[in-house]
Amino acid sequence: MEDVALECRDLAKAFGGVPVLKGVSLALRAGSVTALAGENGAGKSTMMKIASGQVKPDRGQVLVGGVPLPHGDPQAAHRHGVAIIPQELAPIMDMKVYENLFIGRELRTRAGLLDRRAMARKAREILDVFGVEIDPQATMRRLPVGLRQLVEIAKSTSGGAKVLLLDEPSSAISEREVERLYAVVRKLREQGVAMLYTTHKMEEIRALADRVVVLRDGGLVEDRPIDDITDDEIVHAMIGRELQDFFPELHPRGEEVALEVRGLHVSGYPSPVDLTVRRGEILGLAGLVGAGRTELLEAIFGVRRSTEGVITVAGKQVKRNSPADAITHGMALVPEDRKGAGAVLSMNVLDNGSLPRLSQFTLGGWLRQRNRTKKVGAAMESVKLRSRGLGQQVGTLSGGNQQKVVLARWLTGSVNVLLLDEPTRGVDVGARSEIYRIITELAASGMAVIMASSDMPEILSLSHRALVMRGGAVAGELTRDDLRSPDVQDTIFRLAAGLSRHKGPDSNAQPTALATKLATKEDGR
Repeated sequence: MEDVALECRDLAKAFGGVPVLKGVSLALRAGSVTALAGENGAGKSTMMKIASGQVKPDRGQVLVGGVPLPHGDPQAAHRHGVAIIPQELAPIMDMKVYENLFIGRELRTRAGLLDRRAMARKAREILDVFGVEIDPQATMRRLPVGLRQLVEIAKSTSGGAKVLLLDEPSSAISEREVERLYAVVRKLREQGVAMLYTTHKMEEIRALADRVVVLRDGGLVEDRPIDDITDDEIVHAMIGRELQDFFPELHPRGEEVALEVRGLHVSGYPSPVDLTVRRGEILGLAGLVGAGRTELLEAIFGVRRSTEGVITVAGKQVKRNSPADAITHGMALVPEDRKGAGAVLSMNVLDNGSLPRLSQFTLGGWLRQRNRTKKVGAAMESVKLRSRGLGQQVGTLSGGNQQKVVLARWLTGSVNVLLLDEPTRGVDVGARSEIYRIITELAASGMAVIMASSDMPEILSLSHRALVMRGGAVAGELTRDDLRSPDVQDTIFRLAAGLSRHKGPDSNAQPTALATKLATKEDGR
């Protein structure tokens, strides 16, 4: 296997007596992308850390170009051309781009001084190769996360890396930055770099991978060329069950109106919105990026300004632009940005679970500790939170369990209307199935649910009805029968793009490919 750049043989690792890897072997070939898929806890990150020398295996060997690497020696791995781009980047934020690129290998003048001009010039040349416009003189702090990530990749490959390990590189970046990342990965493949790319996004595997490796419970269960495996087979390998078991059965909706919105004018959008949601109903919001779905949910809840309109919950009018009044009337919002606007990652589960209804857990300024522990504990149990207890820091939980905390903390009190914005963004495949179960069970209990999602299967499978949004307005409504139609994705795209609902015989539009793209967007609003 002359083109094998990195090989892992029979890697095993346990932490505290709990096996994390159980004899995993794989090979990365030069000029190829291997997708490493699996649920959280499957062993993906441990595998990468062993391959990059950060963690010592209990058993097994890592070879680069046929040469065994010493265990637990990241410098040796680096010298042999192995670089890792972790999920949590660690650039030196107050240094400039070119300084980060050349740290540890600075260019110097004949007099031994730092040659800053030469480093800035060389940095521009390096970045130009990847087709990205980044000012080498800019400080890293000024760059968005996606561009910081590309600087880290450029630093690794310009330093001679022939094997690049990318750990969930698209999990914290915008859609535009994802496209840029894809272009860089393809460029590196052309240059002969071998890449191991962890992701739980099926569209990402299809877009980039030459091969897919699937881990489950620390063991390797699939290793096949991407063209020889279906999406259903990948998902089945990851979670051990069929894809059709993902979405629970929808219960019939009720007839009583839970939420009514009339003439709601969201600040920044020209047209008012009208909608009605009944008890037990899940209303999906579909649309392209910038369609105004997030803004509508935020305006209904009161955290985004609306200039006019009437919102009623169970027949009682809610004061606009007042989240406190929305909560009083039984509204709850689970935001898209779980880490930035949802959970407080540095706080534990108990404290996060207390935040939305802190007043009900206090008396005379003192916390009623027993009461809040009981209520928060019951709420977390209802969503089957996997944690070490209420004292565990939320930032140490998996993405799916963090999302459960953000959702469950509203369940310490009465909820009439649940507003969900991208409820499974950044959540692995197995945890998605659990969150879908929670959503349908809450609806079956009588809650009205509005769910904005860029994941087409979520909209089609979880919604009793769906509204397609465009420019902050409702472009069309789809019934449950419409959502079961074979051409529904084309219909949704046409409505979202401002075309007629049905393609006429003279139309030159070709929505199918674009509808598929719409169906796979994870970052959109």
